[in-house]
Amino acid sequence: MKQGLVHIYTGPGKGKTTAALGLGSRASGHGLKVLMIQFLKGQSTGEMETIAKLGPNFKLFRHNKNDKFTWEMTANELGGIKGETRNALNYAIEAVISGEWDLIIMDEVMAAVNLGLLPLKEVVELVKEKPPTVELVLTGRDAPSELIELADYVSEIIARKHPMKRGIMARQGIEY
Repeated sequence: MKQGLVHIYTGPGKGKTTAALGLGSRASGHGLKVLMIQFLKGQSTGEMETIAKLGPNFKLFRHNKNDKFTWEMTANELGGIKGETRNALNYAIEAVISGEWDLIIMDEVMAAVNLGLLPLKEVVELVKEKPPTVELVLTGRDAPSELIELADYVSEIIARKHPMKRGIMARQGIEY
């Protein structure tokens, strides 16, 4: 029996989703079934195309209604995606307990929790109750200490320099 562990990619630096995708790609390459659930991401991204090419062993579930970064959203817009975020968590819970997936990535789940769109308690319970064979990856800035304590791997990605500070915005194929 394979032992599934818990990974967290957190911190203010660029590359948390990219690291999770790299792990997913590696797992898929070894025949493992991978599911990536993206919270708060609805804009078109390069990873959508890549995952589609990896075949049936790598599936992506994401929002389709929002096309902004959360820091660009009004309070009304954030409130409007609360239901979508709840649906994504329900989907994640079902996927984790289904036994169908070897690796599940919950991308930007930390942001959904930190914005008050998801209860931390439910994410903590999901981590605690996951089957022992499921590998679980959670990404996003400011990982809560309760999740860090439960994780087997915690990687903090820092930003020593970022072109956004010079006014260079997200570029297609690099940041999205």
